[in-house]
Amino acid sequence: MKRSMDPLRAELKLARRMWSGVKGVRLEELRLLLQRHRLSVALGEIIDLNDRWYVTHSGLLRLAFRRQCEGIRTTLEERLSDPIAGRWVFKALVYKSSSSKGFVGYGDADPSNVSALVRGAEMRVAETRAVNRALRKAYGIGICSVEELGSFSGPPQPSPGPAQSNGFHASNSSNNGQPRLRDQLCLLIREYNLDAALVKSYAADFCGTATLSGASRDLVESFISQLAKSAKENRDALVCKLNSYGQPQEVKS
Repeated sequence: MKRSMDPLRAELKLARRMWSGVKGVRLEELRLLLQRHRLSVALGEIIDLNDRWYVTHSGLLRLAFRRQCEGIRTTLEERLSDPIAGRWVFKALVYKSSSSKGFVGYGDADPSNVSALVRGAEMRVAETRAVNRALRKAYGIGICSVEELGSFSGPPQPSPGPAQSNGFHASNSSNNGQPRLRDQLCLLIREYNLDAALVKSYAADFCGTATLSGASRDLVESFISQLAKSAKENRDALVCKLNSYGQPQEVKS
């Protein structure tokens, strides 16, 4: 009888398939993170962004659930916030048990330190960042969460590399400290649970090119902005549109 693959080995195999550049020391780092915190690549609890590992908000929440976290409390720091300027500061307390005094985390967000993909949702971003920091303190997570990145400018800019398995080409990278467009698309796809292959087809059609890698950076940036707006306003309508790219096209004689 064929034995099923060990869960950890399966996660590492998936990681190598998703991120072709992950090997050697970085693969060992991932193995330790998965083993120590029981995070899952398949569930999107840990991701590779600009050659660094980041835990996700959903991963931290699942970890807290597994550890039977007693509760999480958030409060708006009104004295430090400025609604007119769109600046929000939250304080989060994570209680690991009924006798816990709480682990504190603060999170702030304003238009200058959030991605254009979530512009207008600074209050929610600030609360999420506070919760993530408190959870990381409570459970000893030594890596940053992706939601804490300010405008995704935290990690160093890597040199252009090969395309990842989702088909988004790395040639749309930037040398001005901004994130690779591929990474922005990947984060947007993960946030709204979109089909990467259909998004790729839609992007090529939007940009008027045979492949997405042949589009200019300006066109891809416009597409990302349009995709984020559509997903935020009406995800169901966007999914219907994406599904149309999965239908066989009629061959014209």
